[in-house]
Amino acid sequence: MKTILVIEDNEDIRENVTEILTLSDYNVISAANGKEGIETAQKQKPDLIICDIMMPGVDGYGVLHVLHKDPETQNIPFIFLTSKSERSDFRSAMEMGADDYITKPFAGNELLNAIESRLKKNEVIKKKLSADMQGLNELRAAMGSSKTLEELTEESTLNDYKKRQVIYKEGNHPHYLFYIAKGKVKTYKTHEDGKDLVIDLYNEGDFFGYTALLENSVYHETAEAIEETELALVPRKDFETLLNSNPSISRKMISLLSKNVVAKEEQLVGIAYNTLRKKVAEALVAMYRKYHGDKKEPYLIDISREELATVAGTATESLIRTLSDFKSENLIDIKTGKIIISDEKKLANLIR
Repeated sequence: MKTILVIEDNEDIRENVTEILTLSDYNVISAANGKEGIETAQKQKPDLIICDIMMPGVDGYGVLHVLHKDPETQNIPFIFLTSKSERSDFRSAMEMGADDYITKPFAGNELLNAIESRLKKNEVIKKKLSADMQGLNELRAAMGSSKTLEELTEESTLNDYKKRQVIYKEGNHPHYLFYIAKGKVKTYKTHEDGKDLVIDLYNEGDFFGYTALLENSVYHETAEAIEETELALVPRKDFETLLNSNPSISRKMISLLSKNVVAKEEQLVGIAYNTLRKKVAEALVAMYRKYHGDKKEPYLIDISREELATVAGTATESLIRTLSDFKSENLIDIKTGKIIISDEKKLANLIR
């Protein structure tokens, strides 16, 4: 049963709302003023808050401001109750982060429909969504957007890139969110001595290039096609519309698209402190898990030794020697220059 907090100083309205919600199988808690409402919300963590705007002491705006500063309450759906004379303040309320508003006097079905809609949207926001087209489309559906990202990418420019062709360079200003319709992409940084370090690997169905858009900065890495690749270029304006439509959606979007930050940090720590064997094993396992998935056929790593060395963060000569050791240990096989992962589990055990 969902719990709803009603913050309303008018006793008649508060009791009326409570009765409607109780009859609709909601658990209702109430507060007679803004200060009491804040304390109740922080203690009870309701699933949704309905709050009057005009109240003595702490008004509705003050309640919203305080709760949105608190990480434990900032994502609770928040609906304002407002009289018709206050509708001019509606834009300010929505800009502050309110999810919806209901004008007094209101019908019971109007109140219930608004609540049901917000609760459904919040369930989507709470879900662990994948950083691909499906995950982002669930977010767009929660926002009530009629356009899916598939439609956006179909309307966007489709560009073909040849193997080893640069998509963008470190220091460039971002204009698009990139979606891989076909192929594979790597991002890397180049040291002043000319050596490259692979930062991330992307596969069909992945988005990339979003960090610079989120930071409103230049690219901190270079992106390059590993093989022949087809990209959909989603204009920056459309991407920013997703972020600006709703504060909760914005926070979830940033979390969704940036969820690999921890993995990157672990990768960099591994490159700095792991032994050579661990570095090479980690690079092979990373490529296997990224590009092989649950396929039954063996996975062939078909990239140059120089490129694989940049993924492992080691010298090419050292990589070649380690691959030879792995082959003698039956962890991998090498045919016509292509690396075949023979035992992914044993390779993974080397990393631990």
